[in-house]
Amino acid sequence: MKKVSAIAVSVVVLAGALIYAPQASAAAIVCKPTTAKPRTPLKTNPPQKVAKVLPKTMTLKTNCGDIVIALDPMAPFTVTQLTALARAGYYNKTLCHREAVAGFAMLQCGDPTAEGGGGPGFTYGDENLPIGKVLTYPAGTAAMANSGPNSNGSQFFLVYGDSPALGPSYTIWGKITKGIDVLRFIGSKGVTSGPNDPPGIGKPNVKVAIESVVVK
Repeated sequence: MKKVSAIAVSVVVLAGALIYAPQASAAAIVCKPTTAKPRTPLKTNPPQKVAKVLPKTMTLKTNCGDIVIALDPMAPFTVTQLTALARAGYYNKTLCHREAVAGFAMLQCGDPTAEGGGGPGFTYGDENLPIGKVLTYPAGTAAMANSGPNSNGSQFFLVYGDSPALGPSYTIWGKITKGIDVLRFIGSKGVTSGPNDPPGIGKPNVKVAIESVVVK
């Protein structure tokens, strides 16, 4: 997932061929009102090396429900960086700005500006790329967004439907163990595409906010 609109180039290949319209019970999932709004990214001091002890889970507490992610030790530096950002409050009260429901099923978050180009002011290298995998990003994958090789920052995408739409260019840092139903509910509400977006890719029709993040 690119940080900017170039992401469309990767996904439009299958647009119109595979449309995700997941069903979810409105009675079970409710997106509550949120005070989150676009803001300038918080400046933090990034770790320079992998943490001695890596956390096991990250819980995104969203206004639509909790999303629990098992952190992947095969991406230790990425997990270290995301953990530091989360514990600094970088993701608190931020909006998830982009979603794909055609050709690929994902929700993209992690840009406090909610415009697609925001980041923490530093980048780091790729890890744990799914090279050689037939299905690169299956449902439940948590992976980094980027604007090219080794340009990871704070943005990431959460996959809620199997799709072969993307090549193995994005660091996989976790697996969703709870809350994929939340993502599918959000996806079922569709998107509003901008003038440069292909059909099925754009701003979520549901306002989705990361209220806080818990790392353990």
